[in-house]
Amino acid sequence: MCGITGIFDTRGTSAISSTVLQRMNDSQLHRGPDDGRLHIESGVGLGHRRLSIIDIATGQQPLFNEDGSVVVVFNGEIYNYQQLIPELQALGHVFHTKSDTEVIVHAWESWGADCVKRFRGMFAFALWDRDQQTFFMARDRLGVKPLYYALLDDGTLLFGSELKSLLAHGGLRRDIDPLAVEEYFALGYVAEPRTIFKQAKKLSPAHTLTIVRGQPMGEPVAYWDVRFSLDNPISGADAQAELVQRLQESVRLRMIAEVPLGAFLSGGVDSSAVVAVMAGLSPEHVNTCSIGFDDPAFNESAFAQTVADRYHTNHRLEIVKSDDFDLIDTLARLYDEPYADSSAIPTYRVCQLARKHVTVALSGDGGDESLGGYRRYRLHLMEERMRAAIPQSVRGPVFGLLSELYPKADWAPRMFRAKTTFEGLARTSVEAYFHTVSILRGPMREALFSQSFKSALAGYDAREVFNRHAAQAGTDDPLALIQYLDIKTYLVGDINTKVDRASMAHSLEVREPLMDHELVQWLATLPSSLKINGQEGKYLFKKSMEPYLPQDVLYRPKMGFAVPLARWFRGPLKQRVRDAVLGERLAATGWFNPVYLEHLVEAHQSGARDYSAPLWTLLMFEAFLRQVVDAPSLSLLGATGRGDPLLASS
Repeated sequence: MCGITGIFDTRGTSAISSTVLQRMNDSQLHRGPDDGRLHIESGVGLGHRRLSIIDIATGQQPLFNEDGSVVVVFNGEIYNYQQLIPELQALGHVFHTKSDTEVIVHAWESWGADCVKRFRGMFAFALWDRDQQTFFMARDRLGVKPLYYALLDDGTLLFGSELKSLLAHGGLRRDIDPLAVEEYFALGYVAEPRTIFKQAKKLSPAHTLTIVRGQPMGEPVAYWDVRFSLDNPISGADAQAELVQRLQESVRLRMIAEVPLGAFLSGGVDSSAVVAVMAGLSPEHVNTCSIGFDDPAFNESAFAQTVADRYHTNHRLEIVKSDDFDLIDTLARLYDEPYADSSAIPTYRVCQLARKHVTVALSGDGGDESLGGYRRYRLHLMEERMRAAIPQSVRGPVFGLLSELYPKADWAPRMFRAKTTFEGLARTSVEAYFHTVSILRGPMREALFSQSFKSALAGYDAREVFNRHAAQAGTDDPLALIQYLDIKTYLVGDINTKVDRASMAHSLEVREPLMDHELVQWLATLPSSLKINGQEGKYLFKKSMEPYLPQDVLYRPKMGFAVPLARWFRGPLKQRVRDAVLGERLAATGWFNPVYLEHLVEAHQSGARDYSAPLWTLLMFEAFLRQVVDAPSLSLLGATGRGDPLLASS
């Protein structure tokens, strides 16, 4: 696990400043504190920060092929590298290390851009082939590892694991993209391939970008996609057995390391299953860690302890105060873009705890999307049955009118919120699901933004993100469609982003067995009835884990990694919310309707409405403006990279 960055002159061979490249590289010191090296040649500069995990002695980067004509910087792990080495040796390649990184350069030489199809793992890498004058970038299939890039006006390409490394160059404009702002207030993150800045992009998961020097830069190319065929004729009993076998294989691959290894253990089904499998594969006691909260309503630590006791793990528990909100500005600097998932706070803390004891931790992330675990999936299927019974030509006008007439009842359980139900029934399936997952739904964003900002949007609506992906889904199965949408949006933009930044802030590598692409693709062949059966989500997974986990862990209501925002904003953060949401920084943008901002604050703090999620979204956006947009450029500060500006005040 590392940080990569670099500069490439797409038009010629201009000199690369070692000072600038060093500054870009050192902006990501937290991602790799063990080593930091550069490679510079005509028109090419590559930087790497190393967190040593595999082949500690000889796996330094940038890494070259035999004659030095191909060089790579790489972040992540290629889990099947031990199987690829003899295959590449048989093709005539000579290995000088035992690292997975060297597999990449030789695979490129033999298979070109198709090399990524042979890799099983989480990865983002950039490669320069001098003989072919070709620059190549790639990102793993499920977007576990990030990769940002920007083409400057003079033809210079910048890239990096985090947006801060591009900002450290000094040439990237900080012009904010209004479309990205629209996406952020709808989803809580900026969706791939967009970033908050107009000039920068994210390389989307399962995409490569090939640039031949002197030729116009083309568009990224997809090399994989999950296909929900749902046509596997396997029986339920056989599916349970195969799921266990596949999970064991995925976990085993992710236990390869030359450093201390452990796992997160929240007490939920996914992390508990990963720990159970690890315990069965490990000759030693597994290291596990949990975060508990002093507020019982948010504390799952007792369930984690039950699993830890069953498998005799070396378990560490740390109780965090429920008023742990001092991280707001740190998180804004950490994520580089506005990011509104408040569970970033406990995720940051559990990574901080884990790093005290291990360098690599396995997690249960990705299970809900592939296995059908979210409660919103079951609610969506209920609405789908009603939508299927009434033509859209009738549903749209009738339920649209009812939703306008019916009062809003945020305080009520979801099943009794008739206004929400009517709004969902009036929409298409994709639009209804987008409406469900939106933090600020369409009417709220309409009220939030100023007229001038809406003019800048020119009619753009964040639901286009979902429509674009839905057109590629290849399925009209109600559950499979929204699983596909989540894999393309929420999993990448929210979950993977949260875990990557939180873990890398503490120089911790996190591996996700439930995001193994072969496991994900196999699960996509199974019928939806094996994922949600009646009102039971993750049906197959829970049945398969019954021999390994207690019933009260498997079948208790899902809690999630939540924090008490509503109480914070009426109590200890009351004034901070007012200062941020109604203060000068948001007002100075001219993008927001001050009357509606006032309404959000007053209605929430009076107890009339629960606007905690929209207020947190605004709070983090204001922090982003102060901590990132308004921050002096490292190039102006003349930073040497000897300290880590990201974590200096965390």
